[in-house]
Amino acid sequence: MRRFDHLADVEAFITVMDRGSMTAGAVALGTTPSVLSRAITRLETKLGTQLMRRTTRRISLTEAGRTYLEQVRSAFETIDQAERAVQGEGVLAGRVRLSVSTTYGHFRLPEKLTRFALKHPSVIVELSVANRNVDLVAEGYDLAIRLGQLPDSGMIGRKLEDAPLRLVASPAYVARRGLPRSIGDLTAHTCLPFIMPRTGRPGPWLFRVDGNDIDWVPHGPVHIEDDVLGTVSLAEAGLGICQTYDFVVRDRLARGSLVELLPELGGRSRPFSLIYPPHRHLSAATRALIDCLLE
Repeated sequence: MRRFDHLADVEAFITVMDRGSMTAGAVALGTTPSVLSRAITRLETKLGTQLMRRTTRRISLTEAGRTYLEQVRSAFETIDQAERAVQGEGVLAGRVRLSVSTTYGHFRLPEKLTRFALKHPSVIVELSVANRNVDLVAEGYDLAIRLGQLPDSGMIGRKLEDAPLRLVASPAYVARRGLPRSIGDLTAHTCLPFIMPRTGRPGPWLFRVDGNDIDWVPHGPVHIEDDVLGTVSLAEAGLGICQTYDFVVRDRLARGSLVELLPELGGRSRPFSLIYPPHRHLSAATRALIDCLLE
């Protein structure tokens, strides 16, 4: 009796979870959703446990499915590496799934990823650029770049940088409303707060006054949700004031479409970090991308 005649069903399970749906998994494998559904049902029957919960809108892993997915994905990556080793070509190949926020994805990642792609053209990088904290294990991501202090989530975190912040507005806005001279003056100005998805509240603006760190909560008639870059676009259009990263507005400041406000209260920053699960076997392609991002 063959011990591993169910590997095709295992591959179906991995692909569905990596792609996020039966339909997307079927496209990737060149088959139909019903075929994949039957394959996963066979696998669950063989294992004697439920791996995923299915509804009309989404699929999610059970606790057993989460553990099984991590282990079998690692096993398939090991097989990939073994095949490359005996082929002896020495060309790095494989697939890496990376999740990144819009700010880092648009302004910091392109240069790094271009350098990586030129060096390793056979590696496929599946990149998600969105302001959503993905579940790396459940959704099949190898890496994620996240903003802020890392919670004690059991993930491995490697800091990429501390990104300095700047307070900015357009010249047209300054001409219309004048320059704020202090934090207190900001209450009389149109601020553009970004609503934090985790709390539903405006994210604080960070200042340093006489060596003391101050977190000031902005309020204004327009609240921006989902994409923090919306605050920059609205500020550049003359609607109000926003605080954002130096790397986002550096070019705009240089060409004069934005001006910096209260520069004497600067000096604060927010960290960006690269995270990945501690127990997952990292493929050679994933390790190479980690090294590139940390350069």
